[in-house]
Amino acid sequence: MIDFKINPEFIIRDESSLRSLFPTITPLAVQKCQGSLDTHAQAFIRRSPFICIGTQNLDGKADVSPRGDPVGFVKILDQYTLAIPDRPGNNRLDSLVNILANPSVGLLFVIPGFDDTLRVNRKASLMNDPEILKSMSVEGRAPKLAIVVRVSEVFLHCAKAFRRSQLWNPELFQDRKEMPSLSKMILDQTTGAPGDAGEMRKIDDDLEEEYQKSMY
Repeated sequence: MIDFKINPEFIIRDESSLRSLFPTITPLAVQKCQGSLDTHAQAFIRRSPFICIGTQNLDGKADVSPRGDPVGFVKILDQYTLAIPDRPGNNRLDSLVNILANPSVGLLFVIPGFDDTLRVNRKASLMNDPEILKSMSVEGRAPKLAIVVRVSEVFLHCAKAFRRSQLWNPELFQDRKEMPSLSKMILDQTTGAPGDAGEMRKIDDDLEEEYQKSMY
């Protein structure tokens, strides 16, 4: 595959050039941005079992991490403050390390079946208050820490992206078996996957067993 390079003639280099390509922003699109969690935002958060959290380190290296749990897993501490439990993962800690370096975060709340989403922005910190962590327990297991987000920007996002993608349309769901398993792909990318189908199947089964043991 030949490396792609953007023709410098078509690189957009400043905000005025960017905005000249689009209609003027509507007043409602500006006004809808709230400074705290109102009734609608709180109701949305309480229904959501899944979020994406965007972070950056001091060098601008960006990361987006998915977080999921039972409906309403993100705790609303007050109209300006949210707490997100940190469940067991792969221990890379990308988002957490980024927050220590640069507390600015962006959250996207998703509700299955909803085409609209909720966006929340501001600053985060890491906290291990035992009382709050205990309130986030699942199956008797409390998280080791929580990401606490101090909210200053909240707004509902329109449905266009989800409608274009038809994300919730079951007729467009893809067969997971059309691609190799997660274990197979990662081994192909690293140490090499075994050629024996039985051995590969055991690795996949072991991963499933690990999921069951370490979800919480």
